[in-house]
Amino acid sequence: MLLTIVTIEFGGWFLTKIVRGQVPMTEFQRNFARAGHAHAGVLVTLALVCLVLADATQLTGALGWVARLGVPVAAVLMSLGFFVSSAGRDVHRPNGLIALLWLGALSLAAGVVTLGIGLLVA
Repeated sequence: MLLTIVTIEFGGWFLTKIVRGQVPMTEFQRNFARAGHAHAGVLVTLALVCLVLADATQLTGALGWVARLGVPVAAVLMSLGFFVSSAGRDVHRPNGLIALLWLGALSLAAGVVTLGIGLLVA
């Protein structure tokens, strides 16, 4: 999980090229690139915290897995959803792969709710 921080750093460097106009993109694509990068950074940080907190619960089996993996999976799916749904030349609206964003949102909700309840019960 920690190694993903390096890929987010690379994404930040690439984002500086985008905002300086060195990479041709539509306004929509620039907005989605920023959103994908921001979601990746925030959700990976949250995932690292959640992994530590999950150890403080008594959750086992499927609930334990949801508590531990819900947020990391969300980090991947949500940022990927922003990036791949806006990929291409002269794109002005998301394609069908935007569904990855919503799957990630469901994973995020499942992970934090399960972890939160697990912490309350512990």
